[in-house]
Amino acid sequence: MAYPPRPPRGNFDPRFRREQQQEHRTNHMIRVPQVRLVGENVEVGVYSTQEALRIAQAQELDLVEISPQADPPVCKVIDYNKFLYDKKKKEKEMKAKAKVSEVKEIRFTPNTDDHDFEFKTKHAEGFLKDGNKVKAYVQFKGRAIQFKERGELILLKFAERLAEMGQPEALPKLEGKRMFLMLAPKSQKKKTDKTDKAQS
Repeated sequence: MAYPPRPPRGNFDPRFRREQQQEHRTNHMIRVPQVRLVGENVEVGVYSTQEALRIAQAQELDLVEISPQADPPVCKVIDYNKFLYDKKKKEKEMKAKAKVSEVKEIRFTPNTDDHDFEFKTKHAEGFLKDGNKVKAYVQFKGRAIQFKERGELILLKFAERLAEMGQPEALPKLEGKRMFLMLAPKSQKKKTDKTDKAQS
């Protein structure tokens, strides 16, 4: 079946704009002579496109081309707007589940003052709430390495302040001129269980 001629450049034809925007061909956009019809309350089989359209219209639904590469193309009788809504919702849920945890770094020095410590702890709190790991480290420069005990105290204090949200994976560890501490976010379920116990 021949496609209708495209309008000359510069002329606006809403039919072609609609087709470009839609992910699937629907209803009168489906121009093949016959389709394989599937869907609820439909007898699966090959129908002429006009007959398939009549069946969809009788149910006040849309004829949607879901497998254009098949021979003949597969069409489904569904509510297209609801189909798109459910599809977007499912994609959003899958994206949320597939969120990859990142490792965020927080840097201290042996001489980090209280104000800087509080500021960085607040940042780390946000990272943990978002489900990311936090790698805190104290950077020693030159002779500052002799104050490694001070660095260890900073990291332990840091872990203590974030105890409700983060769980240390190990004790502070010195590697070269850096002392590390890795915090993993606590699961929301554990935090909820704690709250429920406290209220009961």
